[in-house]
Amino acid sequence: MKKNIEIRWHGRGGQGAKTAALLLADVAFNTGMHVQGFPEYGPERMGAPITAYNRIGDSPIRVHSNIYNPDYVVVVDETLLHSVDVTKGLSKDGAIVINTTKEKDEIIPLLNGYEGKVYIIDARKVSMATLGKYFPNSPMLAAIVKVAHIMDEEVFLSQMEASYQHKFAKKPEVIEGNMNALKMAFEEVK
Repeated sequence: MKKNIEIRWHGRGGQGAKTAALLLADVAFNTGMHVQGFPEYGPERMGAPITAYNRIGDSPIRVHSNIYNPDYVVVVDETLLHSVDVTKGLSKDGAIVINTTKEKDEIIPLLNGYEGKVYIIDARKVSMATLGKYFPNSPMLAAIVKVAHIMDEEVFLSQMEASYQHKFAKKPEVIEGNMNALKMAFEEVK
């Protein structure tokens, strides 16, 4: 990673965008990076739009505010493209990563003229294939790590396995599925 980067996550309550942002901060911190990971709370209910943020870098982070001009945006729920300006302030030198079953050329008209890189991934497909249920946060987490070059994929996978072992200590059967979701997402993001 070349500099401090800022990531804004858009999702709906219950989809795991906040959890993914916090997991990313935890994993990056464990590799020696300086981090912030935090949600912005609005109406706290299932299905309501939520925003979460990450700052990650090699140098200390002294800014303590929301992120208004992110380098990267992660959209966990493509229906938000119709109601939230997900590209607002997004650097054209960065990228947006969108969970969708659509092709890129179908998504681009929904991005308010954004001229930067657009990546897509079908997180439902990845999640169903590896977990048997729809949990989009693990695939989206791996997708942004790959797109933003936050850390080496093997380091990320190793750190995530340790994190999952702690998080799912009482449900170890879900660790393998989540690890497979991360690995598959690295291959599926395009």
